[in-house]
Amino acid sequence: MTNALLLTGAPGSGKTTIIREELSQFNLSAGGFYTEELRKGTTRTGFKITTLDGTSATLAHVDIDGPPRVGKYGVDLKSLEQIGVPALHNAIKNRDLVIVDEIGKMELFSDSFQKAVMEIVESGKPLLGTVMLKSHPWADKVKELNGVEIISLDKTNRENVRQRIVNWIGSIYGIESPDKTQYMFT
Repeated sequence: MTNALLLTGAPGSGKTTIIREELSQFNLSAGGFYTEELRKGTTRTGFKITTLDGTSATLAHVDIDGPPRVGKYGVDLKSLEQIGVPALHNAIKNRDLVIVDEIGKMELFSDSFQKAVMEIVESGKPLLGTVMLKSHPWADKVKELNGVEIISLDKTNRENVRQRIVNWIGSIYGIESPDKTQYMFT
């Protein structure tokens, strides 16, 4: 059985958006975090991490000195380890579903993040998230674990991916109908 559903795709393909949209269709107890772009006008200046309970901090920014660095962005591991990782631990213990957006280059600089992701997968707790498209030794290891399903998202399969997420969440709770209106949980 798939206990982790991870979307992958090119940057800007809408992975985070589709997870947020589909999650909003359900009344689930979910925890974890999202990453979002920071912009100044039309220029991307960095990324912030936001937990599902609303706590946020800068994850990476052009004005942060590195290392570590990913391209032009310095990564603030302290923010990830003080906000993101505890949100994952809390979700493992207290939520029905864990959201991890994303398992990517910036996050993989953190050993505690890597350990938290492995704890989630090994716990059997349902995990919905995103994972980097490019090959990375640790991310590739996660992609190959038992119980992990990888779905590539692109502009041609958006509706199919939406339906796959709905069906997966429905299967976790024993609902056979693909009708979204029947997928409201408390």
